[in-house]
Amino acid sequence: MHPYRHGGKRLFDLVAVILAAPLWVPLFLVVAALVRVKLASPVLFRQKRPGLRGEIFEIIKFRSMTEARDAHGNLLPDLDRLTPFGRWLRRTSLDELPELINVLRGDMSLVGPRPLLIKYLPLYSPEQARRHEVLPGITGLAQISGRNNITWEEKFRLDVWYADNLTGWLDAKILLRTLGKVLAREGVVEPATGVHQEFTGSTPPEAQADAPKSPK
Repeated sequence: MHPYRHGGKRLFDLVAVILAAPLWVPLFLVVAALVRVKLASPVLFRQKRPGLRGEIFEIIKFRSMTEARDAHGNLLPDLDRLTPFGRWLRRTSLDELPELINVLRGDMSLVGPRPLLIKYLPLYSPEQARRHEVLPGITGLAQISGRNNITWEEKFRLDVWYADNLTGWLDAKILLRTLGKVLAREGVVEPATGVHQEFTGSTPPEAQADAPKSPK
């Protein structure tokens, strides 16, 4: 058993988040105040997501949408509720800052496959479901490899590759590349609409025959 995978990764997460607290805690408070002014309460968005081994946990993000509803009391579509301020939060990835609390709790890691929606669970192939063999992360290999420019199948293939090849050095490289891409607003940020395309199931294997099997 690799020592980093079994204990070292968790220790790294805790030490990194705690040592960086003087940087991210003040930023957290400022963004929380802005969300309160721009979008009102609640400041935090909470949603159930599948984590390690598919076990359900509650992810925490900054709220980026209004609670606007139609005449029947139903929430409007995401695009209609996403404000310019909410788009800015997503473009800068500041909406994900509260996930550091999830890291401290042990629900997530700094690096790992992104935790997606519960409704996607029955849509994964057995191989794709292996992305849940490790803790989900705030950033991951798929995010630095073209988050908005690669297919769901490619993202999941990268997630599984990461689960099979997890090391401290790999995590460090992913974190450094994430920092660079966030500062440059390249690749890891939300699409222009601020809303991701939904996963509806995998394409047939023959359509994936020429897809890359591992990251470059």
